[in-house]
Amino acid sequence: MAYFLTADGGTESLRARVYDLKGACLGTKAVAYQTDFKPGRVEQNPEDWWANFVAAARGAIAQSGINPAEIEAICYATTSCTVVALDQNGRALRPAIMWMDVRAHDEAQAVLATGDAALELNGAGHGPVSAEWMIPKALWLKRNEPHVFDKAHRICEYQDFLTYRLTGEWAASLDNAGLRWHYRSRQGGFAAGLLKALDLGELERKWPNRVVAPGDVIGTLSSSAANELGLSTSVKVVQGGADALIGIIGLGVHKPGQLAMITGSSHLQFGVTEDPIHAPGVWGSYADIVYPDRWIVEGGQTSTGSIINWLSRLAGGPLDLDELNRKAAALEPGCEGLLVQDHFQGNRAPHTDPLSRGAIVGLTLGHDMHHIFRAVMEGIGFGTRAILDAFRAAGYSGEEMTVGGGAAASDLWLQIHADTAGIPVSIPASADAPSTGSAVLAGVGAGRFASIDEGIGAMVHKGRVIEPRHENVEKYNEIYARYVALYPALRGILA
Repeated sequence: MAYFLTADGGTESLRARVYDLKGACLGTKAVAYQTDFKPGRVEQNPEDWWANFVAAARGAIAQSGINPAEIEAICYATTSCTVVALDQNGRALRPAIMWMDVRAHDEAQAVLATGDAALELNGAGHGPVSAEWMIPKALWLKRNEPHVFDKAHRICEYQDFLTYRLTGEWAASLDNAGLRWHYRSRQGGFAAGLLKALDLGELERKWPNRVVAPGDVIGTLSSSAANELGLSTSVKVVQGGADALIGIIGLGVHKPGQLAMITGSSHLQFGVTEDPIHAPGVWGSYADIVYPDRWIVEGGQTSTGSIINWLSRLAGGPLDLDELNRKAAALEPGCEGLLVQDHFQGNRAPHTDPLSRGAIVGLTLGHDMHHIFRAVMEGIGFGTRAILDAFRAAGYSGEEMTVGGGAAASDLWLQIHADTAGIPVSIPASADAPSTGSAVLAGVGAGRFASIDEGIGAMVHKGRVIEPRHENVEKYNEIYARYVALYPALRGILA
């Protein structure tokens, strides 16, 4: 038998899993780490990542009951962009700047102001450029902590830190670099012109000297890593990438025309295409970042599940979700006149307007919490449809949307997504898309599958499909027209 060890390095914890060749998870272990929050700033200690990786991996292997000698490969997905500055020995010079950290907002504007050709990847050059991304954060370090920037041997990501600790190799993921570093695999690689315009040319020398595609082997376990993990030095370390992008592998979305949606605090929508698409309101196309010879198009909603959490805070404690879902499901579409604009933290796509804000319109004294609860779900569903409409306008359409993450736990929310988008929603059998995707990549790197597509066929299994209800689709079409009108109307008020 052959087995694979995976890890999903998230915002709050690292989860390790052990998979077999059929995609069955045999053992799992999660270990939480500390996150330090300050206004606009979020940091973690990279040494916690490594300690948790070792503890979680040993725990997952023990639970699986397998012989550790039968593990052939390791692959992992992590948050992106979580940026680290490291010395020559791979030790952190300061706490890691987490993906959600937005201290580099001025630097993000400086990147956009260059007008460099590499910015075509983001809304056909219309932006915005996020303060969360690699180059703005590196520029912030140079401007505000020059002693750290100058001393750094490597400035890279969570993903690359784990790679170094496992193998002793400096290797960036093509997935992360193509997605958030403005790296273009078919147009010269790193954006040297962009870096030069920012007086940041030395950053390219501080990045890992290899860029490795998902599914390719980086190396094997170093003797020290093998000893800590209780594994053999023959175990292959296979490149993964950003958790959401590796998640689309775990959802089985790999053919042109398919749609994936990763849900949680935010929603991310992805499509796979054979040809590049660059258009306002559409992010990408990113060449080869997940699958060879295919592009990924991207959309995103900044606030989705986080709005549900906001409702819970307003209520003064945890919501009774079972009760709210039951009552909300009994309501007709439109929630008796309520309409929600889901831009509680701005709009990423299709408007790319960070200053837009959320709104609840049509409130009366007759509305209760379950009305607002369902209206929030509908508003988020309309936000997803607006992104899919932008995809269609740019020439990309899908006939079904495969969903993973938190929203997949709510039958009501899944039905609302199907009805507002007017297409079926599919939920695969696996509950953990990034880990399943990592397992597929590990199988490819181990030589068990000839391609990622073949690995998906063996390890990703269909679950259930939620069909749109025709009568609801018609009702939502009328309500959606009012949702679309809400943004320009409120923009004038909020400006």
